[in-house]
Amino acid sequence: MDTTVKTPDTNSSVLPYPPVTEGLQPFLHDAVVTLYAPSFVISRANGAFEGGADGFFHGDRRALSVLTVAADGVPLVPVGHGLRGADGADFRSILRGLGEVTADPAVALRRRRTTAAGRLEEVLEVTNAGTRSVRFRLTVTAGTDLAGMEQVKSGHRPETMPPQATNAGRSELSWADDGFSVRLTSEPAPDALEVPTGRLSYDIALDPGTSWTVTLRCTAGYADGDQFPAPPADALPWRTPVLRSADRGLDQWLEQSLADLDRMRLTDPRSPGERPDQFLAAGAPWFLTLFGRDSLWAARMLLPLGTELAAGTLRTLARRQGGVTDPATEEQPGKILHEVRRGTAGYSDTFSLPPVYYGTVDATPLWITLLHDAWRWGLAPEQVEQLLPHAESALTWMRDHGDAGGDGFLKYIDQTGRGLANQGWKDSGDSIRHRDGRLAHPPVSLCEVQAYGYEAARGGAALLRSFGRPGADEWEEWAEGLAARFRERFWVEDEKGPYPAVALDGDGRPVDSVTSGFGHLLGTGLLNDEESALLAARLSGPDLDAGHGLRTLSSAAVGFNPYGYHIGSIWPHDTAIAVHGLVRAGFPDAAASLADGLLTASAAFEARLPELFAGHGTEAGPRPAPYPASCRPQAWAAASSVLVLQSALGLSADVPAGTLTVNPAFARAYGPLTVSGLQVGGGSLDVTVRADGAADVSAPEGLTVLTG
Repeated sequence: MDTTVKTPDTNSSVLPYPPVTEGLQPFLHDAVVTLYAPSFVISRANGAFEGGADGFFHGDRRALSVLTVAADGVPLVPVGHGLRGADGADFRSILRGLGEVTADPAVALRRRRTTAAGRLEEVLEVTNAGTRSVRFRLTVTAGTDLAGMEQVKSGHRPETMPPQATNAGRSELSWADDGFSVRLTSEPAPDALEVPTGRLSYDIALDPGTSWTVTLRCTAGYADGDQFPAPPADALPWRTPVLRSADRGLDQWLEQSLADLDRMRLTDPRSPGERPDQFLAAGAPWFLTLFGRDSLWAARMLLPLGTELAAGTLRTLARRQGGVTDPATEEQPGKILHEVRRGTAGYSDTFSLPPVYYGTVDATPLWITLLHDAWRWGLAPEQVEQLLPHAESALTWMRDHGDAGGDGFLKYIDQTGRGLANQGWKDSGDSIRHRDGRLAHPPVSLCEVQAYGYEAARGGAALLRSFGRPGADEWEEWAEGLAARFRERFWVEDEKGPYPAVALDGDGRPVDSVTSGFGHLLGTGLLNDEESALLAARLSGPDLDAGHGLRTLSSAAVGFNPYGYHIGSIWPHDTAIAVHGLVRAGFPDAAASLADGLLTASAAFEARLPELFAGHGTEAGPRPAPYPASCRPQAWAAASSVLVLQSALGLSADVPAGTLTVNPAFARAYGPLTVSGLQVGGGSLDVTVRADGAADVSAPEGLTVLTG
């Protein structure tokens, strides 16, 4: 047998891992992520878990932090990897020099990963395609620190825990701590098992043309069950459309996004009946749980695929709607929560969040608007009516609690001193700042939250009137008063003309930076035509439109940082909201430019857009740079593909009024285009846009199709 190794001897199974400074959030930009909520896996491009945020996670706990493969005396050289949908990945490596008689590689390792809820499977297959027999030892090393997500995110890595042998003898290792248990099995059993070090070794002999396989299975779970269990695989709460367009990048973006969203589904165990309500977790790795704002936006973006996800999201949050005033959790009557975890998340000495945290100013109006929009897309009247008491409580919160200062604007302030300083979607501590770089001091009234409040009050009034409940006139009056106050107090001016400030600070002074918040105002009804035109022009300017999407902060602002979380980076959902707002406000050309930027970025990120990426712009290069610690996938980033498609088609529904509008705004740019399997009013919707921009529509009976 030939065991000649033609390269320097090494026992390393992985490429050198980039150094991580203790206490810094791990980078993820080059990670491979597979997921099946509430579980996910993060690894290097060669498949190894060896540092940073790497590992197999379940329910905000790391089940495995080390999983490496090495061949004694033979270097393993990675040569490629790729995703299989959302929950699978393949990794290929060459056992360099083993069995080689020419420059051609002879022996290769394929590592096939499959992720399921509470389960990781790794199939290692070694194939000898050479002409000589080979013999070598393959060693798998497994270990875990059982770290909580807040520990991983903070960059602090606990000591690895020693494994335990089990009754399975030579084929199994296990770990357990605080009601969380992990078990790793090998089939076939290793030839040697070193329990203290977690090393499983296999003596392999391969003749030419033969292969050898081992299957590693890791299971993880809590003794008291999952906080939010995974739904059945076949219980998808939306229809999966099929898109065929002249732009294959758009098709691929939609396909990968829907695959990711499928595996981000979770269920509410408080649901009555046999079919639990479903919602989308926010994102992997940091936010794979219930987030009010994120789950609401994602469900709203997916309404053209059906209303079941929206209904599940609304009911899940309604069951946890605030009922008392509790400064420790920021709960208030009628308020919709921010996030839910298994326990207190202590990120630092000065920043920790309770298990159920209500520190958000925008989730409550967004809940009302999702209920209204789901009704318009065909949510059954009886389901809408059951949620109307919650809508009334949410409306009351906007008036009685959201307006903490009594000036008629929705605002926030961290009452605990340990929570989120900023409680809009741009919730980093430095996100709300004046044009000269000064940070805004609380309480803060965000411009986009006023738009959410206006839209929620108008939508809430429409629901109350249609279902014969009192208060519609009052809430329409409240909305118009808010619009008048906004026009009077928020608008400022620079050398380019007037625009709305990003916020009012605690003294009621405008925070005058130019931001992507403009996009959230458009199409809500808060602005008149002239104001909308001013903002459409601003969004098209090179300081905001980076060519890959919309910068969160103008590149001309003091403090602009292309790597700033909310001060210069690009968020796909933020750009998609602007695309939709521009179309609703009558500016399809400006919308098309931003949509094209997202498509360019999608191709650069292999059709899986991250939570955010750097805001350098196309002048710095054709491909956007990643934000290194970004979640990928993220629910609202993935759902943005559907919102962009909806915007391109000019889709809007009013099922209670019996109408569906299809007015292709910029779909001809991708034409000819056919999308089948959309849903409205519980029936199928198919749309074809011909090369000349004309549309053919097949809609459910009873709906009148309006075209532009």
